[in-house]
Amino acid sequence: MSYRIQSGDTLSALAKRYGTSVDALQKANPQIKNVDLIYAGDTLKLPGATDGFDSPSGRTGPNLTGGVTGPSGTNSGEGVKGPNGSPFDIARSHLNKNAGSLKLEGSGVGADMEDWVPNNVNCANFVSACLEQAGQITNGQHDNSVMGLQSKLDADPDFKRVSLQDAKPGDVVSMKVGSGQHVVMFAGWQDGKPQFIGSNNVNSDGSQRITISSMNYPIMSVHQYQG
Repeated sequence: MSYRIQSGDTLSALAKRYGTSVDALQKANPQIKNVDLIYAGDTLKLPGATDGFDSPSGRTGPNLTGGVTGPSGTNSGEGVKGPNGSPFDIARSHLNKNAGSLKLEGSGVGADMEDWVPNNVNCANFVSACLEQAGQITNGQHDNSVMGLQSKLDADPDFKRVSLQDAKPGDVVSMKVGSGQHVVMFAGWQDGKPQFIGSNNVNSDGSQRITISSMNYPIMSVHQYQG
């Protein structure tokens, strides 16, 4: 995944946001000679683990739990569970797995993910599978495109659109990313910033891994399960 540097960005802040390190960013971008000097408008390659068949060991995301206070005293709560559990808890159980590895698992989320989807565009495939495992959508509602999943949730009376301030862990968040879209799930608040969990392009080869991070992309919709 590539990122266009914005005014005010620093390598240390970007490393934290995308679950990597300053050293890894510099190695992936040899044009950077001084880690304290980057330029708005330049393109940055985001590194990460290669898309192999093992989950990176000893790595975790932010310690996010329900009930974390967000902006203006809002409270994220514990999230809305489906008949089979919480999609957020299901997603978190696969944290730091590569999407390509997850799809090879013969049960659970991996079994519900469609194998043919390229490993650099699994965001809707992963979110759909987590919703299926929680019992919030059916297999027929599974969609591998962001706009397709958004449309199906709009048509489902068990879901309603809410504001980000009213989001709960596991809510489906569709974002506008450049000329495309990305979909993740809300993961709570940390230091007043919304956090999201999903299949993200953080690997050096452009493939995706399940990570939790903050994101600054424009939000198109937040869908919350009503049961």
